[in-house]
Amino acid sequence: MVFNDGLRIRQEARAAGLPYVSDGELSKRVITQAKKTPERSWLGEVSAVILQQSLADLNAAYRNFFASLSGGRKGAKVAPPRFRSRKDDRQAIRFTRNAKFKITASGRLRLPKIGDLSVRWSRSLPSEPSSVTVIKDRAGRYFASFVVELADEPLPETTTKVGIDLGLKHFAILSDGRKITNPRFLRRAEKRLKRAQRALSRKQKGSRNREKARLRLARAHVRVADARREFHHQLSTRLIRENQAVAVENLAVKGLARTRLAKSVHDAGWAQFVAMLEYKAARHGRAFIRIGRFVPTSQVCSACGLGDGPKPLHVRRWTCPRCGAVHDRDVNAAINVAKAAGLAVTACGAQVRPGSVPAQRGEAGTHPKQPTPRWKQAGSPV
Repeated sequence: MVFNDGLRIRQEARAAGLPYVSDGELSKRVITQAKKTPERSWLGEVSAVILQQSLADLNAAYRNFFASLSGGRKGAKVAPPRFRSRKDDRQAIRFTRNAKFKITASGRLRLPKIGDLSVRWSRSLPSEPSSVTVIKDRAGRYFASFVVELADEPLPETTTKVGIDLGLKHFAILSDGRKITNPRFLRRAEKRLKRAQRALSRKQKGSRNREKARLRLARAHVRVADARREFHHQLSTRLIRENQAVAVENLAVKGLARTRLAKSVHDAGWAQFVAMLEYKAARHGRAFIRIGRFVPTSQVCSACGLGDGPKPLHVRRWTCPRCGAVHDRDVNAAINVAKAAGLAVTACGAQVRPGSVPAQRGEAGTHPKQPTPRWKQAGSPV
């Protein structure tokens, strides 16, 4: 509500040709003054920190939008802030240290103006948390995500390095010849999801039975997402532990998601997997390298370097006309990814290890403009 009120005030000021409403003025109007009105008097029943954090999210969204317009923000263009809906799949509130949240001796999470919550801890917190975000997902589950300061945990050095070619038939093909089968979690659950979707479509809108059917469908979807995330975690951890350096190709996932392979591309979840590789490599002292998407990894012989031109997808094995080497298309691509990564590091002398650890996707994190040390989120289901 605070987010939407602040966004509405700024949009109305812009439409009327008035100056941009400052952060301080906005806080005064949508929080301090709004609490005194009958329509918004209930704002006094919740922690003020939550309200301030909602405005902070709005201000960050505007800063990102303005930076994108001026060219100060790299990547795709950022759209202006949009109104939030109470029907959004994901609802979250954030408590900082100012809110004085507490973990009790009995292992409960004490939140201001809410009380003590029972928590099923997925892990113990390594240090004092700086904030906690309480998240409600589409299936009605609640999670508590803590931001804690965590020291790096370097692994023993090893001599092995690996290039990874991501695909659909096999999820990952490694430069040492190993092929990781694609689990296809969404494809395997399609029949169950279709039944749940049909059951939802038959229910009367606004009825309790429709809400029950919606929850059954949402739970079926989150089971697929949880299984995919667990697979990515296990595989990325194993690759980081086994190899000193990991190289992957920077795939154009958005472009592939607009083709007839869209469902399979989303089912594979390459972006989530690569993000896990990146932050785990930084935390454990491994090298992580991205190869440009325009490197012709499948068109070049990994033995002699001859560029044999593009090949249709049905060609899975081919013979180099110069050296006579017989290549598996995917293994050859993985070897070329590893070679391109080694050449790139040698040529530019760049430091492969990034200066800060990227946050895990979908969890709470620190503000990007703060001078942060290495951070990691510890999530716990409530």
